[in-house]
Order: sequence, then C-alpha cells, then structure tokens
Amino acid sequence: MSAVLTDRELRKAGLGHLCAKPKATDGDKKQKYNNTKTEINGLKFDSKKEERRYHTLQTMERNGIIQDLKLQMAFVLAPKVKFSSESRTKPALRYVADFVYTRNGQQIVEDVKCVETRKKDTYRIKKHLMMSVHGIEITEV
Repeated sequence: MSAVLTDRELRKAGLGHLCAKPKATDGDKKQKYNNTKTEINGLKFDSKKEERRYHTLQTMERNGIIQDLKLQMAFVLAPKVKFSSESRTKPALRYVADFVYTRNGQQIVEDVKCVETRKKDTYRIKKHLMMSVHGIEITEV
C-alpha cells in the first residue's frame, strides 16, 4: 500500500477537502470564459463586467445623459420557418442585446463582450445580421 492517499481514497474517508482538486458541485460549474454570473435586486448578469456597465448606464440615465434604458432586449434576425422534411417549426433566430437605450435621440444597442467572444462565429453572424436586417450597429463594451 502506498503512503500517499489518492483523491478517491481521501473522499471515501470523508477528507475530500484535502484533495488536490475538489469535486465540482452544481454551484461550482466553471464558466466558459471565466466570467462570474451575478444577481442584484433580482436582475441577473452574465459577468461582473456586465453588472458594472449596468450601474454606469443607470447613473447616466439618472443624470439625463441617456434615456429609456432596457436590459436583455430581443431582436428578430430571421422569422420562424417550417421545413417540409421536419415535423416541428424552427423558432425565429434572435439576438438578445445586453442593453438598449436612447442617447441624443439615437437608439444604442450595447453588448458587453470579452475579446474571445467577439471572435466567435455565432456572434459575428448575429452582429452582421443586426446591421443588414435592422440597420443597427452593435456597440461592444
């Protein structure tokens, strides 16, 4: 028998806290881009950066710099479709903006993104469709 206990043996003995890598629980799920989800006053944010931006925009709205601040506003990029070869209708393709507000009479659509997600094909396609379908350029923060 080895003098060093394996993680499995430590957990079995009730000493899992001594393991090199603690066993993950549902609440410990690692986020894809190392972001930390937060919730303030019932509002959920995908990252601390997004939460900080919300507080900044709230302050700007209180000071009259921006108006009509909305969170998680959905835009339809393509309507729902029904393929003859499939029994179910495919839902509409949507882009959900983190923040939408009015500044100097112009609608601003903002998305809080890290460098990695700005490069993702899915996001790049949705950004392209927002411009071509709605004529809206997404402001990335």
